[in-house]
Amino acid sequence: MIDNIGLPYSGINLSYSNSAPVGTQDADIIVTLAAKHRPTADYVHNLRLNLPREFPGVTFYFLPSDMVTQILNFGLPAPIDIQVVGNDLEANRQFADNLLARVRNVSGTSDLHIQQTFNQPNLHIDVDRTKAASIGFTQRDVATNLLVTLSGSSQTAPTFWLNPKNGVSYSIATQTPQYRVQTLQDLDNIPVTGTGNAPPSILASLASLSRGSELSVVSHYNVAPVIDIFGSVQGRDLGGVSKDIFSIINASQKQLPRGSQIIVRGQIQTMRTSFTGLLTGLVFAIVLVYLLIVVNFQSWLDPFIILMALPAALAGIVWFLFMTGTTISVPALTGSIMCVGVATANSILVISFAKEQLQSGLSAAEAAVQAGYMRFRPVLMTALAMIIGMAPMALGVGEGGEQNAPLGRAVVGGLLFATVSTLFFVPAVFSVIHGMRRQSTHTGSEA
Repeated sequence: MIDNIGLPYSGINLSYSNSAPVGTQDADIIVTLAAKHRPTADYVHNLRLNLPREFPGVTFYFLPSDMVTQILNFGLPAPIDIQVVGNDLEANRQFADNLLARVRNVSGTSDLHIQQTFNQPNLHIDVDRTKAASIGFTQRDVATNLLVTLSGSSQTAPTFWLNPKNGVSYSIATQTPQYRVQTLQDLDNIPVTGTGNAPPSILASLASLSRGSELSVVSHYNVAPVIDIFGSVQGRDLGGVSKDIFSIINASQKQLPRGSQIIVRGQIQTMRTSFTGLLTGLVFAIVLVYLLIVVNFQSWLDPFIILMALPAALAGIVWFLFMTGTTISVPALTGSIMCVGVATANSILVISFAKEQLQSGLSAAEAAVQAGYMRFRPVLMTALAMIIGMAPMALGVGEGGEQNAPLGRAVVGGLLFATVSTLFFVPAVFSVIHGMRRQSTHTGSEA
């Protein structure tokens, strides 16, 4: 276990962090699971139930832990990101609070929270410029002394010391030890010196301190200020959750402050774009395969018979995903495209042999039976090789195996149905269509 509490030391470290800390109240706990562990989702589910009961008043949320989810999030710390964009931050905050309360009622949502907190404690130092000027100090003198005491001189006047023994330059920073600045009285006693002839003084004689609260971080997207509502999905598919979320957003448009808008980012946006592209690719793959077979067979009819195995393949994909409780996802659609190629190849084996038998003088029914009988072993071997090869992936075996399991399940389910259709349904369609075609040709020749 590795704990990262508060903000990183510098902005460089913050830029390399995959979390979204905004203040000292944030902490990341990174847990490495032992070998032969259960699916990660099971541990996350149990922690989501137990942690709020054990630590009331603390907000817990889980960052994407696997590479696939991090890529699909495109750098965001949560799959769901509802952004309220506008310049009126106070009005947008109230609207975001109401919207968050309504989104919490959506089944399947979890880890919902607003990223930007509006109650970050702060200390406001009001310098009496007239009094400081009468002593001989400027506003910059007071600010520089305060910055050196609290953050060190490395930010105001970087100093380096070259070690003559090894030729290495070391950064030297002057800073008051943190244990000596723990109370407001310690802050009041911070020494203030200037560049002129002003006598040394303390901060209490030049400025007053007051407590307050403010926005912890100001986030921007395309220059406009935004308030992010982050959330995750558990126990339900992202598509169903996104549909309910968009219904709430559409119903909330009337209460949206003037000049503001709502933008949904995260995996919901990626899912819509990916699904549109993959479904278009699936249809395009079927059309392209059909046209390619048309060129090879020099016929428009036989490629149509070959593609009769694809409805069964698509039905098998849907059935197997439903039986295993797997939602339609990018890996599942990728497996569907793979299944289309294998199912089409097996169907070509059967139809090409049936065409040869038909040209040798057999009837359409006899040619179909011979094709199903003689191509039974090659088709079965090809399908079984693919199914057995995808079985470990479908079972989710290995580290992070559950991420690619939908791909294997789509291929296995599609080939189970497509193989049966290729060996029985496709020859039957070939027999019926070519039988009717030969009969009509024979009738035309007699006339």
